[in-house]
Amino acid sequence: MTQGALSIVLALFLFGAGQQQQQSQPQNIPDAPPPSGLSDLKGQVTPGSGATQNSSSQGNPQDQSPQQQNTPPAAQTPPQPDNFQQAPPETKGPGEKGYTIPVSVNYVDVPVTVRDKKGNLVAGLTWRQFRVYEDGQRQRIAFFTVDPYPLSVAFVIDQSLPSDIMKKVNQSLSALQGAFSPADTVAVFTYNTTPEMLSEFTAAQGRRLPEVLARAQKPGRDMGMPITTGPLATGMMINGQVPDPNVSPQRNSSAGFLTAPKDSHPLNDAILSAAKALASQPRGRRRIIYVVTDGKEAGSKASVKEVVRYLLTNNISVYGTLVGDSATWGIGYLDKMHLPLLPTNNVMPKYALQTGGSLDAEFSEIGMQESFAKITESVRTQYTLGYYSHNP
Repeated sequence: MTQGALSIVLALFLFGAGQQQQQSQPQNIPDAPPPSGLSDLKGQVTPGSGATQNSSSQGNPQDQSPQQQNTPPAAQTPPQPDNFQQAPPETKGPGEKGYTIPVSVNYVDVPVTVRDKKGNLVAGLTWRQFRVYEDGQRQRIAFFTVDPYPLSVAFVIDQSLPSDIMKKVNQSLSALQGAFSPADTVAVFTYNTTPEMLSEFTAAQGRRLPEVLARAQKPGRDMGMPITTGPLATGMMINGQVPDPNVSPQRNSSAGFLTAPKDSHPLNDAILSAAKALASQPRGRRRIIYVVTDGKEAGSKASVKEVVRYLLTNNISVYGTLVGDSATWGIGYLDKMHLPLLPTNNVMPKYALQTGGSLDAEFSEIGMQESFAKITESVRTQYTLGYYSHNP
């Protein structure tokens, strides 16, 4: 019994000493890996490919050998430059329209007006009765129609006319609207010293057109000739001075003479301004410039040659009603003949002849009203031919 009790006490003593020694020894807990920056994560994981063996070994510094920990990271290969496009793309600036891709179109549209010897319109012709030539070579007619096209008309009024002629023009404008159809559009331009656009293109049968034509009515110019020389040009003078400034053309000036002002008739600029507005009209419409003028040209920046080139490029025809001296028998006839040593004051025949238009000379108010209907009728009864040009 005594030996058994001693063995039990000895076993309990050894067991308690072992537990006390185990509690006194600290536990060896490994430290957490140091935090890595975002730059250290580059190259460790690639989206879609997963983590590689090298990246996983680099992410755990305890798994690396001392040589691997001291080795600097390998330099990354820079991306190859993209040489596909060197020039920057074209962008539109503020207020500019979108980029337009030019495409060469060889189709040519030719409106044709046919008249007999008496000037009457000829109807009922077929395509077999027409021949189209370009640079002396006959072309195949690819399109033919007698259907009328809707009109886009730039109506230009000469406000530099004499007052008596301007009065007749103003009274004839009331008949202009009846010459157009509901499918037509009209824009109104005027010119005296400079061209002016009174309205954008609006419906020919709308309410706006009569209001614009009413605003276009002006008194015209006073054609009285100023006295520039002689005793009546300066009035009474005392000691070289004019005592009464109301009778002095120069308002108490000692110059003693009056300089006559220069006349300004910018017809070329007015037609060019109307042509630029017509060029933006959609295709499938007949582009017409209709001018009421005496044909005088003075003071324009553009020449007749430049304006005609622009008209032909944009398929614009010029028509007109000649008034004033150009409508007077004899004066207008001689001016159209371009006699040698005779100055040319009427440039409208050049525009009408080179653009396929026509002119109507009228002196009376009733004749002006009838000319509006006659010219629009000739435009509507045109034959339209189309061909494909072989020239580049």
